Amino acid sequence: MTPRSLLAQASEALRSRACATPKLDADLLLGHALGKSRSWLIAHADDELDEANTNIFQQLLKRRLQREPVAYITGEKEFWSRPFHVTPDVLIPRPETEHLIEAVLAHFPDHIAPYSFCDIGTGSGCIAITLACEYAQATICATDISAAALKVAQGNAERHGVADRLSFSQGDIFAALKDRQGNFDVIISNPPYVAQHEMEGLEPELEYEPRHALSDEQDGLSFLRRLVEEAGDRLAPHGLLIVETGLCGLPEDSGAMHLQERITDLAGHLRGGVYSR
Repeated sequence: MTPRSLLAQASEALRSRACATPKLDADLLLGHALGKSRSWLIAHADDELDEANTNIFQQLLKRRLQREPVAYITGEKEFWSRPFHVTPDVLIPRPETEHLIEAVLAHFPDHIAPYSFCDIGTGSGCIAITLACEYAQATICATDISAAALKVAQGNAERHGVADRLSFSQGDIFAALKDRQGNFDVIISNPPYVAQHEMEGLEPELEYEPRHALSDEQDGLSFLRRLVEEAGDRLAPHGLLIVETGLCGLPEDSGAMHLQERITDLAGHLRGGVYSR
């Protein structure tokens, strides 16, 4: 069979299973099976493929038809125009999280300053590593409660050549930092903020992602509240707490931290918040 015929059949099959982007998914899976780019697939659309490669693609397609995310099948997802290795131990990076990077860049425009950042719940490391790439002199502490997630993040840090400026600590929120206080310019986090009652209405792909990284199994605000309540002692006087959120909204001000800015997307949907001391 040719790439053209394979992709046509696969796209139709994926569409029948209500996959949101059937053509893109089919392209990515065939490209992964062949070790080729999407541009190669276009240029060689009518080449005859051997049976071995066709079989590999069919196995990948079978997994996607079961609604397993493409990123877990290929082991990779792009974030801020950089590729990140992902496994089912970490959340798949999403475009919404890039709003957090934009917020840091807006508030800290000096890209060569020796800032100190902290990424709570780093997962794949996409936030921490992106900040290390954008700020050449910054040091970043990345934490996660999951040892498996930290292993993925460490691999991504090495892949992007910033491992020497990142440190990794295991623990629950600020417990991972032990006694470190008062010196972070930014504490940034994409915490579990999906409320328990929202989980059943999510797309099937999310069943493959680590539930503990998606939901607090409460109202969606419990981790966000802890971040707002406890971040003050960890920040420099000018420091900021920047968090991602969703339908649950944002916590009220605490004694030490005050909501300075709401982060919204182009459609006006709330995506996060910036807190200052």
